[in-house]
Amino acid sequence: MSEVQLQDLEAQITELKNQLTGDMFADMELRDQIHNLEMKLKGVKPMDSSIDCIGCGS
Repeated sequence: MSEVQLQDLEAQITELKNQLTGDMFADMELRDQIHNLEMKLKGVKPMDSSIDCIGCGS
């Protein structure tokens, strides 16, 4: 992943985090989006998973 792509992902994560309200139910979708972007940023997949994030359902 290029430096520009990494910076774009970080900017998207920051923007989503700024939208969090503190209400668990209202923030659920935002937190899911943040989680997915952080997984891409870190290049992480659940163990024994050939498909991105099938283990956690994201």
